Amino acid sequence: MNQWWIAIIAIIVAPIIGGFLAGIDRKITARLQGRYGPPIVQPFYDFFKLLGKSRIATSRMQFVWIYGYLVFMITCVVFLVLKLDLLLLIFLLGFAGISFVLGGFSSKSPYSHFGANRELMQILSYEPVLLLMALGVYAQNGSFMISEIMKPGAAPLLPSLWPIFIAVLLVLTIKLRKSPFDLSTSHHGHQELVKGIMTEFSGPYYALINLTEWYEIVLVLGIVALFWANPLWVGIIIALAAFVLELIIDNIAARMTVGWMVKFTWAVGLVLCVLNIAYLYLIKGGA
Repeated sequence: MNQWWIAIIAIIVAPIIGGFLAGIDRKITARLQGRYGPPIVQPFYDFFKLLGKSRIATSRMQFVWIYGYLVFMITCVVFLVLKLDLLLLIFLLGFAGISFVLGGFSSKSPYSHFGANRELMQILSYEPVLLLMALGVYAQNGSFMISEIMKPGAAPLLPSLWPIFIAVLLVLTIKLRKSPFDLSTSHHGHQELVKGIMTEFSGPYYALINLTEWYEIVLVLGIVALFWANPLWVGIIIALAAFVLELIIDNIAARMTVGWMVKFTWAVGLVLCVLNIAYLYLIKGGA
């Protein structure tokens, strides 16, 4: 199949999968809290309802940055499904996060500014780990190309990169904005940030954020699946298991401070990544 068609199908299918995963998230969370919960398709109902609302923005730049957030995230998904450069994908993911932050700073709401500052700290926490993950893949395969990870006969990454895998699971909590690291968006309404960085977004622009988050869910779970890409169905099962684990952590963990988040991810995640990469180069050097 032509790569353009693969990219178009991914752009269409990814948010559908992400929307269903968001619905499963809400359903499982409700059951863990002793509630029945909304139907799994509720995120789609909310999305189309938001699209029908009035277009209101506190500044012109607000929607510009949100469109940038969406475009960068879609580009990341396309890079993943076309099996392109993993390192460049991680950089594009960072640009997507910065666009989201700038969208929060484009309003004058103090809640939005607090949330944007915290989102910056979250980027500072997870981005180095993801970059080191890409370096670990290079140390193992000699290439940043995702196609090398998924080519027939390639050995799974997990047996040799399991410390990096643990580090990725740690930052997955931050990337999905789950407790104890739901610091920037405040998904739970009783917390002090109201809705954090999302406070001043409404109507179709808030719908775009939800759409981007659906792409993001598929993207980060796809990255997790790369740790066992042969056969890919094993990697998909591992990614779904990681998703369920994040939901459980979200419901049993209290929110931590921003400083604790950065210290924890750097002290644990970065150390695991660096030790793993050093070990790989020592093994290859000894061989």
